[in-house]
Amino acid sequence: MMVEVFKSKIHKVTITEANLNYIGSITIDEDLMDAANIIENEKVQVLNLNNGERLETYVIKGERGSGQICMNGPAARKCVEGDVVIIISYATMDFEEAKKFKPTIVFPDTATNKLV
Repeated sequence: MMVEVFKSKIHKVTITEANLNYIGSITIDEDLMDAANIIENEKVQVLNLNNGERLETYVIKGERGSGQICMNGPAARKCVEGDVVIIISYATMDFEEAKKFKPTIVFPDTATNKLV
């Protein structure tokens, strides 16, 4: 049996930009992506702590060390600059493997979106 489990999380980062005139996705500082074990084009869930919105999108690499978290396309209507979000990714794996799996959780500085 296969199950979907919590794989990784970037806990509490601040939206630095919302770009409605883009095809779609979320741009994330590559340092945060590496730390959270998230890859480009991976599907993620974005939870907005300011307004309760939850959405799914895919990841685009942002400039390394920039602290960039940009909501692009229609998602820019659900998150605005200054909102604090949690970004979560999931993985599908064998039931027995999932029992032993340990997710990666990153707690960046919410003011700068940089690793502490």
